[in-house]
Amino acid sequence: MAKIKQLFVCTECGYESPKWFGQCPHCREWSTMEEKVVQTGGNKSSVSTAVASEIKPIGEIKGGSELRFSTGLKELDRVLGGGLVVGSLTLVGGDPGIGKSTLLLQICQHLGNDKVVLYVSGEESMSQIKLRAERLQVNTQNLFLACETNVENILATCSLKNPDILIVDSVQTMVSDHVSGTPGSVSQIKEATSAFMHLAKEQGITVFIIGHVTKEGALAGPKVLEHMVDTVLYFEGDKNLNYRILRTVKNRFGSTNEIGVFDMQNGGLKEVDNPSKMFLEGRPENVPGTCVTCILEGTRPVLAEIQALVSKTSYPVPRRMASGIDFNRMALLIAVLEKRANFALYNQDAYVNVVGGFRVLETAADLAIVLSLASGFSDFEMPGDLIAVGEIGLSGEIRAVSFIEKRIKEAQKLGFSRIMVPSRNKISEIIDGIEIIKVSSVSQAIYKLRNK
Repeated sequence: MAKIKQLFVCTECGYESPKWFGQCPHCREWSTMEEKVVQTGGNKSSVSTAVASEIKPIGEIKGGSELRFSTGLKELDRVLGGGLVVGSLTLVGGDPGIGKSTLLLQICQHLGNDKVVLYVSGEESMSQIKLRAERLQVNTQNLFLACETNVENILATCSLKNPDILIVDSVQTMVSDHVSGTPGSVSQIKEATSAFMHLAKEQGITVFIIGHVTKEGALAGPKVLEHMVDTVLYFEGDKNLNYRILRTVKNRFGSTNEIGVFDMQNGGLKEVDNPSKMFLEGRPENVPGTCVTCILEGTRPVLAEIQALVSKTSYPVPRRMASGIDFNRMALLIAVLEKRANFALYNQDAYVNVVGGFRVLETAADLAIVLSLASGFSDFEMPGDLIAVGEIGLSGEIRAVSFIEKRIKEAQKLGFSRIMVPSRNKISEIIDGIEIIKVSSVSQAIYKLRNK
């Protein structure tokens, strides 16, 4: 006979405990433990019906090829690894109003040419979706709309209509009859995602689900949500600005950390073919406190402008602010400047910003950040035709970076004539029209710029 068991489950991370905590022991969030009643185990004396699984040597298994098709947007195809995979489950997350629903409704026009698309919304009415579709000029006859929040009803609709693509907006509004809990709870999100995953794998339906994010920017719900899906895409950027960046966080069918860049206009999201040019628009040249770097987003080289403002503080503790880069990384680089290059920044406020709302994660931007800070402090002009690439260690050395030739070619394509690179990088290909400046330490890099 089944037994009733009481559990307390964290609504943020999914941590389970037999007793209640004011603060979750796993994610350290307060007041997130909710009571949940589950049924466990039957009669221990019952006969087990488990059957051993079939196993095969890996050499005898025939490899299958991925069936891909285009979404109609090259930038979206890029982040997906070359297009959509049949039977895949993709999660799209981002801040409210950043363009998640717009993007998925926009691709329905192209997908509807030869495929049946079912768009299920738990947040908007059909008339609201129709208004957006008219603005985006989506009028394909193979797009069908439904306003539904019950998972079992959606699965029944899919069995009846048999669509090629299913779009669910959003997973936090879905409710399953198989588990208890309110929409958006841990149990409901896990059950709904599991149901859509089985639908994708068993019937070969390509599924998109939209996910809300918390105030910290992480996907709302348990972390297992990201583990269950095949691909996780994040929309980044300030919703008050036009530019949007779609980043791959997880992809079972391609590389991660790929980005796609879009421009939000009245008619929807427009692709940006040359993001480097976009991020450098309006860049001041030959002024202190600014430097351009080249980073790799997946396989794509992107030029980004780093700006730094250094000014004397009137407070006992100087203020540090970072936008677009990791704050702790900035603090580390400031410490290297003070210790290894003799810059007195202990009484200086320091502000570092990546122009255009872009977020730089690669350490190859270290040299550009340091040069911007040094230039902003000493007020020496940075050459407008220079790009700096290199990772900086705690001893002040400049370490080699990967794919240096690809970065140099991107700089040349945008009209830059000089690039500062680590001396430890070996450049096998001679690239005409660009001067290579090799440096081995932070102090040497600053000296060469001051005496250019």
